Amino acid sequence: MNQKLKTSIAFAKKLFTTGAISETSRAVEIEICKFIPTDRDVVIVEYGMGHGNITREILKNITPNSKVYAFEVMEDFCEHVRNTIKDDRLIVVNDGAENVKNHVKGPVHGVIASIPFSFFSKEKALGIIQDSYDILEDGMYYNQALYTKHNFKKFQQIFDDCTMRKISSKIPAEYLYDCRKVVR
Repeated sequence: MNQKLKTSIAFAKKLFTTGAISETSRAVEIEICKFIPTDRDVVIVEYGMGHGNITREILKNITPNSKVYAFEVMEDFCEHVRNTIKDDRLIVVNDGAENVKNHVKGPVHGVIASIPFSFFSKEKALGIIQDSYDILEDGMYYNQALYTKHNFKKFQQIFDDCTMRKISSKIPAEYLYDCRKVVR
């Protein structure tokens, strides 16, 4: 069985945790990393690491002395990434995004996420967004991949500047929310 099919089966079995039935598209992997600073050492936080496709793209875009804190609630996904991505810049965190402040003190130069906001309570979703805003350095981005437009207003409540882009027209469509914390 090929890896893509194995991943789809693993995601589907845990749909209410992963919020997906397959990995994000290659277009999303590239586009979600668009605002990562590449000219200096940075700290990037990733929520919803899954099997590490976006993680690999983040690692391709950062400097040798940068760090990625990749959060994932599924222990078997964490083990898969630990076994397949050998990179000293990667710190795998087997915990939920709602606990980011327990693991990362900031400043953070980007948050890249593909977590299932549709399955979270409004309070949990807003808490994650607020905590992410709090740890972000001014001028930096939170980029979220989702299969729906319906959570966009939650991000607009907290971030200073938000845009939404449709990345693919496949079903389900993939949307990217680009949310920036303005310089104060």
